[in-house]
Amino acid sequence: MPSLNVSFSEEEMEGVRAAAAAEGKSLKAYLHDLGVREMHRKRFVAGATAWADRLRGEFDEAFPDEVPPAGRGHGAAAA
Repeated sequence: MPSLNVSFSEEEMEGVRAAAAAEGKSLKAYLHDLGVREMHRKRFVAGATAWADRLRGEFDEAFPDEVPPAGRGHGAAAA
């Protein structure tokens, strides 16, 4: 199984240890879960953005008095 060595300053390591302890996890489990959570978060945001983009036209038709499409940002960058 692949593994990774990560370097931290003393101050950073102290903060990471405290965060792991606050969640009741070992340092290894905490850092593993942190990376996996971020991967899942990015996948969720991409899916939610695609869903919103698919429904944008329907929303604009249903609510014509809302912000005009040209005046609205697109996708996650607008949030």
